[in-house]
Amino acid sequence: MKWAIQLVSWASTVIIARLLTPSDYGLMGMAAVYLGLVALVNEFGLTAAILRGRDLDDSQIAQIGGFGIGLGTTFCLISVGAAIPIAHFYGEPAVRLIVTILSLNFIFSSASVLPRSLLARDLDFKRLAWIDGATNIVQMSCTIVLAFLGLRYMALVFGSLVGRLAGAILANIARPHRVAIPRHFRSISESMLVGWHVVVGRVSWYTYQNADFAIVGRVLGKVVLGAYTIGWEIATLPVERVSALVGQVTPGVFSSVQADRPALRRYYLGVVEGLAFITFPGAVGISLTAPLLVPVLLGDKWAAAVLPLQLLAFYAGLRSIDTVTPQVLIYTGHSRQSMWYTVLAAIVLPILFLCGTRWGAAGVAFVWILAYPLVVSPIYRLVFRILDLSPRAYFRTLWPAASGTALMAAAVLAVGHLLPGGLDVRARLVTEVTVGVATYALVMLTFHRERILAAIAPLRGAKKR
Repeated sequence: MKWAIQLVSWASTVIIARLLTPSDYGLMGMAAVYLGLVALVNEFGLTAAILRGRDLDDSQIAQIGGFGIGLGTTFCLISVGAAIPIAHFYGEPAVRLIVTILSLNFIFSSASVLPRSLLARDLDFKRLAWIDGATNIVQMSCTIVLAFLGLRYMALVFGSLVGRLAGAILANIARPHRVAIPRHFRSISESMLVGWHVVVGRVSWYTYQNADFAIVGRVLGKVVLGAYTIGWEIATLPVERVSALVGQVTPGVFSSVQADRPALRRYYLGVVEGLAFITFPGAVGISLTAPLLVPVLLGDKWAAAVLPLQLLAFYAGLRSIDTVTPQVLIYTGHSRQSMWYTVLAAIVLPILFLCGTRWGAAGVAFVWILAYPLVVSPIYRLVFRILDLSPRAYFRTLWPAASGTALMAAAVLAVGHLLPGGLDVRARLVTEVTVGVATYALVMLTFHRERILAAIAPLRGAKKR
């Protein structure tokens, strides 16, 4: 069901992009920088706190749930007041209305944190999948209908609002639990400390993850931001969605084996290798076919998104295998170190993005490729030490996917060079994609069949647990 939702989501993104304009996406992107940041604070790392604290009793869980709803209401009110200065910062009055309406999402989200956390702790991923699937269907359907009706950027606004409300209702139906006003903070202080580390880390991550949008919008304008945004969405959508699917499972699994380091190492490597098998060829394939993919899917008006898309796709491939690494730190008692590493990245990367604007949106995208691996390297050193894992063993895990992707890229480039210049752009795209998929599959089945089976085995073991 989850994979079906991904396909529907990708198709809906194309439909909506054809109905809307770069300016519409640019306005939504301006508001999303602030709203997404507050959304991370709004959750306050309570999911990680509940997952790690498997000995919490019913009273403590109820107080954590009440604390979360109180935060959501508070941030909703703060955001309504912040809408005016945010709109003034961008010089776009429409941003004020967007921020004001979407502030309600903080209340809806806070109401779903507790039931979703309990479902993840119970490893009840089937219900979580159904909730996410229904939520996405509601959001996508609402957005498409409103876009057809000509509501422009407001279609994105109301689609998000309706989807979030539906998700909160479904989560509480699936896993009801009472909430209570937190009167005994001492009993939940340890969970709150873990939550604080997680939320500071997430805010720092969000700061550097979205600083490029804020800087591009401020320095280069909404039209360039719109092209950069759609390039980002196409580049990261496939790999991020795959990583997000796995990322919903790994916290519960990692927390359940946090005291068994050999098992944790085995699960970690299995997940990383499985992600690489899927995301490496997808990211490189998107990058190579971007000059054909953009005009076919979105039309010639999005031509400015091609170069940022090509660069960001390479970054997305690297980022896809990094998503589970900080979780190892959190569920092995190193949440403080994870927090400080991420704070450092939030200081360094925005400065580099600002420098990159001298070369336009492509310059900002190129910063991700050069700087991101250097920034996250301290986190990997600590994780390798915790898991007693050597860099050589880690990169050996990635070799099958990396080598297969390299051969796939060579085949696609060769075919693109040999095809006649007058061939229709759609035919060229289909041919290159077909050759890429066939080459990668052939390499994997011929040279790495055993590694594919080994990568799947830990995931099967997690399901049995």
